[in-house]
Amino acid sequence: MNRAAPGWIEANQKRLTAELARVRALVARKLGREHAPPAAREAIARDCPVPGGSSLDAVCAAFSLSPFERDLLLLCAGVEMSSEMLALVAAAQGERPAVTFALALSLLPDAHWSSITPAAPLRRWRLVEVGPGDALTSSPLRIDERILHVLAGLDCLDERLQPLLTACGAAGEPFAPSLRALASRIARLWRGDDAQVPLHLSGQDAASRQLILAAACEELRLPLRLLRAADLPPLAADRQSLAHLWAREVRLGGGALLVECDEEPEQLRAAAAFAHHGGGRIAISSRDPLRVVEGAVPVEVGLPAAGEQRSMWQQALGRHAAQANGALDRVVSQFQLGPIAIRAVGAAVLGELSGQPRRGLEPVLWEACRAQSRLRLDDLAQRLLPSASWDDLVLPDEQRAILLQIVGHVRHRHKVYETWGFARRGGRGLGIGALFAGVSGTGKTMAAEVIADALHLDLYRIDLSQVVSKYIGETEKNLRRIFDAAETSGAVLLFDEADALFGKRTEVRDSHDRYANIEVSYLLQRMESYCGLAILTTNLKTALDTAFVRRLRFVVQFPFPDAGQRKEIWRRIFPRDTPTEALDHEKLAQLGVPGGNIRNIALNAAFLAADGGQPVTMAHLVAAAKTELAKMEKPLSEAEIGGWV
Repeated sequence: MNRAAPGWIEANQKRLTAELARVRALVARKLGREHAPPAAREAIARDCPVPGGSSLDAVCAAFSLSPFERDLLLLCAGVEMSSEMLALVAAAQGERPAVTFALALSLLPDAHWSSITPAAPLRRWRLVEVGPGDALTSSPLRIDERILHVLAGLDCLDERLQPLLTACGAAGEPFAPSLRALASRIARLWRGDDAQVPLHLSGQDAASRQLILAAACEELRLPLRLLRAADLPPLAADRQSLAHLWAREVRLGGGALLVECDEEPEQLRAAAAFAHHGGGRIAISSRDPLRVVEGAVPVEVGLPAAGEQRSMWQQALGRHAAQANGALDRVVSQFQLGPIAIRAVGAAVLGELSGQPRRGLEPVLWEACRAQSRLRLDDLAQRLLPSASWDDLVLPDEQRAILLQIVGHVRHRHKVYETWGFARRGGRGLGIGALFAGVSGTGKTMAAEVIADALHLDLYRIDLSQVVSKYIGETEKNLRRIFDAAETSGAVLLFDEADALFGKRTEVRDSHDRYANIEVSYLLQRMESYCGLAILTTNLKTALDTAFVRRLRFVVQFPFPDAGQRKEIWRRIFPRDTPTEALDHEKLAQLGVPGGNIRNIALNAAFLAADGGQPVTMAHLVAAAKTELAKMEKPLSEAEIGGWV
């Protein structure tokens, strides 16, 4: 049927009215109230052609209804649409206003018992529902509401599916040739004999997976709807019932369904079962390939190549792209964004530039990419706002040189890996992993802040003691979520308390040892493939497995600061706007504490001075030092604070 054809609605209504009149005449003849021969009524119905076919003909063809089943469906529709039909049916059954199978057998031609069995189309596809009754033949029959609307020419989704499904479209999105080719491949597959075979789309970017399927359906002129696996009913029977409703929708009007999965095993199994029972064009979408989807055709959806991303950026930025110079190359090498994300960032950049035309394109573009990329990661880790620079970091020259090397590796990895060809030698070991070792307060976190600030990247701190779980598989799942979310931005990841997971691996004595080793191996594998910089911190390097340390690219030992370094830390610790008076950095350096404790003492002294309405003096620092060392349960000797006041 073609609802868009001119005059289709009127012609379909006329044809349905004639068909209902024909069936109504059969009921009236049983009561002796209709004198026109049935052939005359059939001729009237045939004389009501519908351009593109009527909805009744479409339903009968879609579900292979026999002539008797067709008339029984019309009889059930008639009592809903016509008060006259309802009165006739009631009169034919002793004032019982409901269609029954016994009534249909007695008055409709070509009647057959098999039409009311559960496997027959009327009940199998829920075209009619059997109500409660003492016997099957005397139980009331009622047409399904969705089918009733279809016969009337109205196209509306079943109300049981409507809250769960949303429409998807691909119009207007910047599209890479590789993704367009993949969409065409799906269209060819679903156009052929394999249209009933489910697909399994996997890949890093969920938006890209959805986009290519929408484009394939657009090519096939099929509507695409999205179903979240999390919204599937928990009970298997309810899922099967829902899948059956979708299979009926497919027969009624075609279309395709995308089932979007999270990484929860229960969701994956539920989605696979739904696809198995649903039939039609169904695609399951998940980040990783699923073994539970038996018989599905795998389709891997990768991010566009660097050249394609550059072209999409040029399209998204319009005339401003000419101002980018080398900025686009730096953006493409740092941020792994899909078509939809690129378009969103492009719109944000154009809006920013229109409001501040004097601001350069590159900083606006870079910040917009950072904002887009951090959307998922903000829910999984703590974002630190770097407040330190190289001038604030007091370290020996050797350690500072290694930190500068780390910055250089991150900044130039695209040139070395791609332009110079190192990535073509294999993807293993391309991730940049670093270990910062040293006692608490020696500057490990500050060094990570300095690196992130130098690279203009976000810094996220992950407390490994919170990530590690006693439940099997949960630690890997927590780590996977973090790395997956960070992949788009290449953010700097700071894993605190590495000892919680990376203690010395022992021989496998029980299942707990075996799974602990699996967790370590998983993290190593993700660090080696991560596109950004991952930093691990530990207070005790000797507690780490040597095999693990060997697989890190950088190891930086943060020493306890000597007197000269402590003096330099004291000299830099107070902000320029803080009023101070007669501070002796030489004497302050006598106190044997690292930089983290020095900062705490300086901050506490500033509050003491502010409370007294005075500048910070040595007396305030003595009081603050006593408080800090008492917290550490460490005695404060006269040698350390002698001569302070």
